[in-house]
Amino acid sequence: MPAATTIGIAQWHADTDDPTRNLDTALWAIQELADRGSDLIVLPELWASGYDAARLETCAKAAAEPLPGRRSEALAAAAQRAKVWLVAGSVPELDAGNLYNTAVVYGPDGVIRGKHRKAHLYRPTAEHEVFTAGDRVTVVPTEKFGPLGVAICFDGDHPAYARALRERGARVVVMVAAYEVGAEHWWNLLHPAHALGNGQWWVTVNQCGGSGPGAMFGRSRVIAPDGRVVAEAPALDAAREPHLMTCAIDFHGELERADAESGPLWRDARPDLY
Repeated sequence: MPAATTIGIAQWHADTDDPTRNLDTALWAIQELADRGSDLIVLPELWASGYDAARLETCAKAAAEPLPGRRSEALAAAAQRAKVWLVAGSVPELDAGNLYNTAVVYGPDGVIRGKHRKAHLYRPTAEHEVFTAGDRVTVVPTEKFGPLGVAICFDGDHPAYARALRERGARVVVMVAAYEVGAEHWWNLLHPAHALGNGQWWVTVNQCGGSGPGAMFGRSRVIAPDGRVVAEAPALDAAREPHLMTCAIDFHGELERADAESGPLWRDARPDLY
């Protein structure tokens, strides 16, 4: 892996009634971020259906597709055309009559390298009544980043999930989210703590927009393995226009520094006690 790696992030407020428009926005963002030199591109949670708690089931079912399917084929072609790694946010996945909230990882060859079905469903917005929960911790092998940990929103809020990703070798975690304004203090505290405690890069990508308590506050981030926020997208904007951000980082160098400075948090753990 070269010393500098460029992360590309797209945050926007997805339309709850127009999956076709949402896909067009995603494909535009992928190509634009690739043109800016991104090696890894990340989209937010449920960009294909939008996220409106009051209409979540209706919107998710209207945007649901199997994997592979028409939408995934378009995303695969975009990743291959741009020659980038793509964590394509999460989308409603239909499989054997079940509806999942699923994040898909595409390689620069356009091949699906892995997928993660959201395992921790957020009860305050009744996700457990809409989706079937996933049943695994997901780490995707990659040639460029090593084992890549994947989390969808509430998954990444659980310290045990973050630790499980590290135990499976993930030093880079991508968390796609639709994080509402009422929980912004969680965003400020939890994921930098996970990064520090587990010696991991965390890339957290949020939707941004809307109004009222269900508004998504944006502030997508790249967090270094010492807990520092090294790049952050803007906060809530009522406009639906996407915001694109790139951040060039030294993955290996920062991991080496984290191992030297805070490695005991990992090396000296006593799992026999917990």
